[in-house]
Amino acid sequence: MVSSAFKPSVSRVIEPIALRAVKIGITPNAVTLLGTAGTIAAALFLYPSGKLFIGTLIIAIFALSDLLDGAIARASQQGASLWGGFLDSTCDRLTDAAILGGVTIYCIRHDNHLAPVIVAALVVGFLVPYIRAKSESFGVACTVGIAERTERIIIALVAIGLEGLKVPYILAVGMWVLLAVGLITVFQRILVVHRGLKLL
Repeated sequence: MVSSAFKPSVSRVIEPIALRAVKIGITPNAVTLLGTAGTIAAALFLYPSGKLFIGTLIIAIFALSDLLDGAIARASQQGASLWGGFLDSTCDRLTDAAILGGVTIYCIRHDNHLAPVIVAALVVGFLVPYIRAKSESFGVACTVGIAERTERIIIALVAIGLEGLKVPYILAVGMWVLLAVGLITVFQRILVVHRGLKLL
């Protein structure tokens, strides 16, 4: 997956920043909340007004908080807490909703008929982590799928940003791909849960 391939390179850049953040007293949860607030603000204020490219750049910067909070937790030698994991997961759902919700509003305002596709992609995107959480509550590991959150966010932001640069049909292509890979991931996870429960 994309996240696994680039993680070592990104970690080399993020870790020195995390060490400095720990020294000045910045906590992982503070970084998570800041990134969430910034992403939501950019998505809901800039996207509906048509500032897709600028909005995407700002969101991409705030998205680094998703990597930085974990690096700060490791650098502080506290590790990931249960509360931190819960907060991070909850904030991920909020930012996903804001990004696709902001683009949905943009489409409605500009008579773009992609709005139902984007809403469907959002719902499917919520199902992916839900299935994992539910399966793990049954004692069945479920981390499979061609597109976890990192991959889906990259697809969405690239499509939205290029739409802001007036690349023809890119938003439609991106949103349909987003919906398709989400559905495939959901199907893959349902199969894993079904097989896992049979073995219990």
